[in-house]
Amino acid sequence: MFVTVLLLASQAVALLVLMARLAKGRTRRPPLLPILTVRRPDRVSVVVPTLNEEARLSPCLEGLHRQGAEVTEILVVDSRSTDGTVALVERIQKRDPRFRVVYDDPLPAGWVGRPWALQYGFSQSDPDNRWVLCIDADTVPQPGLVPALIEAAHAGNYDALTLSPQFMLESTAEFWLQPALLITLIYRFGPSGTDTDASRVMANGQCAFFNRQTLTRLGGFSSARRSFCDDVTLARALAAQGARVSFQDGAKLIKVRMYDGAVETWKEWGRSLDLKDASTPTQQFFDVVFLVLAQGLPVLILIALALGALGTGTLASVLGWVNGLLLAIRVLLLFGIRGSYDRLRWSFWLSPLADPFAVLRIVISTLTVPRKWRGRNYADLGRPTKTG
Repeated sequence: MFVTVLLLASQAVALLVLMARLAKGRTRRPPLLPILTVRRPDRVSVVVPTLNEEARLSPCLEGLHRQGAEVTEILVVDSRSTDGTVALVERIQKRDPRFRVVYDDPLPAGWVGRPWALQYGFSQSDPDNRWVLCIDADTVPQPGLVPALIEAAHAGNYDALTLSPQFMLESTAEFWLQPALLITLIYRFGPSGTDTDASRVMANGQCAFFNRQTLTRLGGFSSARRSFCDDVTLARALAAQGARVSFQDGAKLIKVRMYDGAVETWKEWGRSLDLKDASTPTQQFFDVVFLVLAQGLPVLILIALALGALGTGTLASVLGWVNGLLLAIRVLLLFGIRGSYDRLRWSFWLSPLADPFAVLRIVISTLTVPRKWRGRNYADLGRPTKTG
């Protein structure tokens, strides 16, 4: 009885917190739209980190090639790829001299590969360009991306602006699992296009737009050097220094095919979604507890109630109503996030059934420290210092 009452009270609180977070969506900024006509003379440097990206780099290069004259250079920072990555860049360079391959120095002690590549590319970019755009190799930039970023940054007076993409999924299993993992972010931090305090700022490094002067004052990407979620770590460091940071809906501006299949999605994306490198232990604890209560348990509790495993009576009835409401909110969110996908499959609508597994993945990731990533060994890296 006591355990059931405690569970019910905890889930009721989680329900109220969730509703408060999602309520911000009523005032969220609308998705950014492509702008094909350049309205400002701003100049932009693009930095693309690569390591054995031959299989998926071409759409990214073509998308960047279609950007206008405001992009004056596109630096592909290669970390000694052993496949045909560099050959792809050299091929498009013959059509577009803005492309340039630079090889980053050997990975220094205390750095994760991605922030180091970005730091090196930043140091090699044109210091006279006002903006730096960091783009991941698995993305597909759409025409009008860069002018839209410039206009949005000026309109909001932002020092840093990152975008949520439109996901390109393929398999039935992906459409079942990936939305459940995505929802863990929305539950914790609310929808994109909403404001929050510096310690809860969200970001997406797949498409990150920075004011050069602001980034220089922070020391480039050095504040995120040990982070496996360097995008969020950097965004929160900037916000803590008083910079204006925004995370907005960019589904009309950039697409991404992150992983090949549900297994790789579980393994690779799941181990960085905990965001522990950008969070204090206290934040991690309450985030995990909240996810368990609000997202992980409702499906399981409703199944248990249907089987009579949790008894009957008023308490069980109230527990059913609370979890039914939590599940209803989760189902309604499917209509809110469907624009984040370039197409849908039937299993997308069944993704709430994957919620217990998605939350389990966050719990596992929170309790473990990555030792290897993209073929590199980080056993002696040490963790970022976070207190609180």
